[in-house]
Amino acid sequence: MEEIRIEANGNIGPIDSSRIPRFAGAATYARLPRLDQVETAGIKVVGVPFDAGVSYRPGARFGSNHVRESSRLLRPYNPALDISPFENVQVADAGDMAVNPFNINEAIETIQQNALDLTADGSSLMTIGGDHTIALPLLRAAAERAGEPVAMLHFDAHLDTWDTYFGAEYTHGTPFRRAVEEGILDTEAISHVGTRGPLYGKKDLEDDKRFGFGIVTSSDVYYQGVAEVVAKLRDRIGNRPLYISVDIDVLDPAHAPGTGTPEAGGITSRELLEILRGMRGMNLIGADLVEVAPAYDHAEMTGVAGSHVAYDLVSLMADKRTAGQGA
Repeated sequence: MEEIRIEANGNIGPIDSSRIPRFAGAATYARLPRLDQVETAGIKVVGVPFDAGVSYRPGARFGSNHVRESSRLLRPYNPALDISPFENVQVADAGDMAVNPFNINEAIETIQQNALDLTADGSSLMTIGGDHTIALPLLRAAAERAGEPVAMLHFDAHLDTWDTYFGAEYTHGTPFRRAVEEGILDTEAISHVGTRGPLYGKKDLEDDKRFGFGIVTSSDVYYQGVAEVVAKLRDRIGNRPLYISVDIDVLDPAHAPGTGTPEAGGITSRELLEILRGMRGMNLIGADLVEVAPAYDHAEMTGVAGSHVAYDLVSLMADKRTAGQGA
């Protein structure tokens, strides 16, 4: 079938949904061209189908393709940010990384190298997982490209700064403790957003504070409101190189049931999107969306939420590049 695409400013965009139905054709992210269909891309969307680091329900290995399928309804103009990301910057789907599902150490090394290879031309990376284990190698690559430790906003129901599960140092609950230990995070500019639920003990919070993390709980978002939360986060981060990591379980299960470790009392999809939009103009260098597990999803609710989160993150990257801060 011929692919009739929207083209503007020399950039090849999504398949034209006014001429080819959204439900037809290959499901790349937002129906964008594959990386091998363009000469170069300023922003690359890549999947990491890996979930060997989960501690509860598996299935996030199918998350990247679920988000792609759920992204068919996305349109090329983002009115919330007043930007046409696919018109301003060439965005392409780079497919999936091929990682070893039986060896976490090897998988982490592969993800890190793939991320470095994909960004060697100066492009930005939007990664769709996969479980949260993948954030560690992505942060390693981001810090190497930045040439310094990076700031991070971590949207999640959980801290993910635990030390180990069953003696394993690399799991989806440990990536940010390892990142602090490795010195790849700027500990004056790192925050969790949306955390909630029971912990193993008060020491979890004490360790987290010692690592340098600020915490904005889901209750804080409710009581303080989006505008105040955004102001505090922007003040903490400043103009440092910023990496954003979004675990879809930051959303309440009412908004995102398709995830491996759901917790009651989460933020809404509207609150998450508005906080992300509040990061406009910041020095965003990379992002990931993880823990979408389609086996537990209903009516594509989680996939749709994830596709919109990725869309706003891509829009923020496009806006930054258009402004000449990282083109």
